Amino acid sequence: MPRQQSNVVELLQPGSFVKLRNQPDDLPPFQLIQCRGGRCWVRQQAWGQLVQWEVEHRKLTAVA
Repeated sequence: MPRQQSNVVELLQPGSFVKLRNQPDDLPPFQLIQCRGGRCWVRQQAWGQLVQWEVEHRKLTAVA
């Protein structure tokens, strides 16, 4: 039986903090920049405004 996809992206607003699947406990939450077309852009606050990481929305597992 296929696993159902979570709609966590619909609940998230830009500026909220998220965690990724299998994220180590000692890594701080990521700040959500935006989600579009199944992709989300996140960043660590220490990275600065211009450094972003693009991840699949399925990788977001929890709001921090």
